[in-house]
Amino acid sequence: MSLINKSIKSFTADAFKPGEDDFVTVTEKDLAGKWAIFFFYPADFTFVCPTELGDLADHHEEFEKRGVEIYSVSTDSHWTHKAWHESSETISKIKYTMLSDDQFHISKNFKVLRKGEGRADRATFIVDPNGVIQAMELTAEGIGRDAADLLRKVKAAQYVHNNPDEVCPAKWQEGEDTLTPSLDLSGKI
Repeated sequence: MSLINKSIKSFTADAFKPGEDDFVTVTEKDLAGKWAIFFFYPADFTFVCPTELGDLADHHEEFEKRGVEIYSVSTDSHWTHKAWHESSETISKIKYTMLSDDQFHISKNFKVLRKGEGRADRATFIVDPNGVIQAMELTAEGIGRDAADLLRKVKAAQYVHNNPDEVCPAKWQEGEDTLTPSLDLSGKI
């Protein structure tokens, strides 16, 4: 069952937030009125995961300019996130919040917990300011995600949110033409 257009469920999570007091508690209430990305990954101290999280860190400022909060999520503890941040050159670039889902509540809520493994799938969710999931992506273990394409999807989701009578075609980039669905347009694309 798809989670698109569904509200996120309540949660409470310990998190590592670089540059603050290091450890914070995050709940769904912290997302109210903001765009958010939940970026699930299988585990700290692995192989594909740091490349993805580093790529996301490289684009973090662009997401911030768009008012988007990024939450990376794994089932590792917030202590492990901090240790990884302190020991990896790639992960040390991260300025966004790293959620600990060591009780599996968030992964279960988003339906990405791997049964029998205690790890989350490689999955991304874009959540609008009303707490509603607008986009999701799920990839296999060895397939890394692209932060530039995620940013493009966020821009499209924000555009459609602000212009509900319009839609963004394939490969849409900010500033390009959109479509206004109508019977007149049907069959003419």
